[in-house]
Parts: sequence; structure tokens; C-alpha cells
Amino acid sequence: MTMFVIASLALTANAQDTKKAEKGKKEKTEKAAKAKKQTQPITFKTLVIDRPNIAYGADETFTFEFKNTGKTPIIISNVQTSCGCTTADKPSEPVQPGKSSKISVKYDTKRVGDFTKTITVTTNVGDPIVLTIKGKVAPDGGAATPATPSAPAH
Repeated sequence: MTMFVIASLALTANAQDTKKAEKGKKEKTEKAAKAKKQTQPITFKTLVIDRPNIAYGADETFTFEFKNTGKTPIIISNVQTSCGCTTADKPSEPVQPGKSSKISVKYDTKRVGDFTKTITVTTNVGDPIVLTIKGKVAPDGGAATPATPSAPAH
């Protein structure tokens, strides 16, 4: 009986130590991610642009403005869209510290209905950043509405 009690106590203590270690590891990972996010030297005004009513065939441009908040020039090396119905233009020159620029995105508005598309931005600093455009193209040529940011900036 005494052995059973000792074994039970040992298992309980081991389980608690494991939980504490997992909790500590999770907290460290979350802190590292938060610190990394805060040190990203490129800041977008918004990461998501939502336009719920776009006219069929409209020449619609989604513009993502950003600022170089770091100490070195930022080179946008690539902007990759999630499909061929979306195109993106990036700055051709490095964006100097303290300066702003933009990435312009166009969606094929001859595709009726809801859409959500991503644009992955790769730079010479930090991790890739994912931008999102979403909206709805009206079949009847409904009027386009202004951009609505729906996510906090990076």
C-alpha cells in the first residue's frame, strides 16, 4: 500500500513538472513572437482591404501603404499573389528609412461573386508579410465602395 501511495505521488509530481515546463516553453515562444513582431522594420497601414460591392468589370486597385520604420533601406524582392486573377506592383527602388511607399494590387473584376486573395510580400528584412484583399463583384455592375481596413496593421 505504501508503495502505491509513493508511486502515485511521484506520477503526480512528474505530471505537474511537465505542465510547468510546457507552460514556460509556450510563454517563451509567445514572447519571442511578440518581440519579433515589434521589431519588424516595415509597417503597413492595414493588412486587409475589404470591398463588399465592386462593379463588374471595374478597374479596381487595392493600395497597401507602408512605411520603413527601420534603420536600413527596405527592398521588396517579391510580391506573390495567390492566383492568376490577381496582380501586384511593388516599388522598384529601395524604400529608405522613414520613407513610405505602396504596393498596388488588382483583381480581375470580370469574376462575379465573393473573393479573398492573399499577396505575400518578401523583403530583405524580416519575415514575409501576408496582405489580403477581399470583396464581392456584383453581377449587375453595382457601384464600387471605398476601401475598408479590417485588420490591425503590422
